[in-house]
Amino acid sequence: MLLGIILSKDDIRKIQIESVPETLDEFYSFLKSKLGLEGDFVVQYEDREFDNELCNLMSLSDLPEGKATLKITVKQASESYHTDSTLDTASLSSSASSLSSPTSSASEGISPRHRPWPDAFEIPRFCYDVELQLKRGNEAYQENGTLLNIRKDTKSEILDKLAEAMYSYTTYPSREEYDIVAQSLIKKHPCLREPVSAKGWYCWKFSLKFKMGNYRNKLRAAGCSELQVNRRSSGPKQKTKKAKKAEVNFLPDFPEGRTQNVLEEERLAIMEEMKKKKADMKKVNEIMVSTFSLRRKQIVEEPPVAEVKTKWPALFTEQQIKVEFTQITSADLRGSFFSGLGQHLPRLLQLYRASSFPELKKVLRMLEEDNSNQTKEDVILRGLPYFLREDPSKFLRTAEPTDMEDSMTRGMNVGIVLVKQGEDLLDISVVLEEQIIIIAAISTEH
Repeated sequence: MLLGIILSKDDIRKIQIESVPETLDEFYSFLKSKLGLEGDFVVQYEDREFDNELCNLMSLSDLPEGKATLKITVKQASESYHTDSTLDTASLSSSASSLSSPTSSASEGISPRHRPWPDAFEIPRFCYDVELQLKRGNEAYQENGTLLNIRKDTKSEILDKLAEAMYSYTTYPSREEYDIVAQSLIKKHPCLREPVSAKGWYCWKFSLKFKMGNYRNKLRAAGCSELQVNRRSSGPKQKTKKAKKAEVNFLPDFPEGRTQNVLEEERLAIMEEMKKKKADMKKVNEIMVSTFSLRRKQIVEEPPVAEVKTKWPALFTEQQIKVEFTQITSADLRGSFFSGLGQHLPRLLQLYRASSFPELKKVLRMLEEDNSNQTKEDVILRGLPYFLREDPSKFLRTAEPTDMEDSMTRGMNVGIVLVKQGEDLLDISVVLEEQIIIIAAISTEH
């Protein structure tokens, strides 16, 4: 792969990579070594889906094949934080200073989690005495199969480190993720295998669950916002959105040195910019990154969608929906959706064809004229409500361009309106709480 690296206006380099690293961390290490960089830095790439606008690099799959242009911004020492509100890949450039308050020109983070759960969990390095015990224990296991008689304090140290490492990816690990960590521990340190369990790691898994709960309690007591919001209270019931396991950045704390008033000023600046006929979306996108923590604090209180749209108009654009989803879940919205759809497509088509519902038969006739994958996906989505025996008019409607908006969306809490003129599809409107919140561009490609 050929990379064009923009370090500054007067320092633009070209480097060749024979084989692309497998992980984002390895890619960062390669750049650090190749370019002689020191300290933390932010990597952005030109996203072809958005007219080559710069986007933070969240995954190596985001890079186009063949060649790519990257912009690297090295953080100053005062801009690098090691708190619960740090995100290496989130930054503000100095060009945002004209749109936000004077203190917002520095690169600032929002959360430490910018990677999804890894396929192969890397066991962290423990303190010196524990590493020494494990080294001797692994050597004895290789020689004669002797298991390590682990001390209580040693086990506690191991579990503490593992809980901290797991928390860097997600607050609430799934059952499968606990399995992965326990298996990875035994694979790296076979002397820790359990003689009583069939596979040697079941007890480690249960110990990890208890340790993770204790770790969350410690962080909650220390003032961690995303955990305090889930605390049960004996007082009046408060309507607060609870974190789901997929939301790895549910409620980050405000960036260090930034107050709610400062972030509120930036939010107002975004509102003013969005009122312009030609808003500077590059500046808006940069400030949307810095105000993520304020936005999450407001959204978890579950305000009406109309109120959110008024306060955060930039959030209801295609690019920001994609970025926001990635910041919350560390996953690509479009990629994960179509990947899941493609995975279940053959089986769903088989179930549709076996069904006796006349509505499904009608939808399946679309494949007689066009049997492409895109049409198959269309059939799956259109036929799903019939297959589930639900009324599709509650969330999928067709309207004429002359129809009034309130008649299009009446009674629709969550749904999609297809605006058509004859056989031509003019636009697709997404509806929440009886309001059109975004009009999606028509495209023949995903």
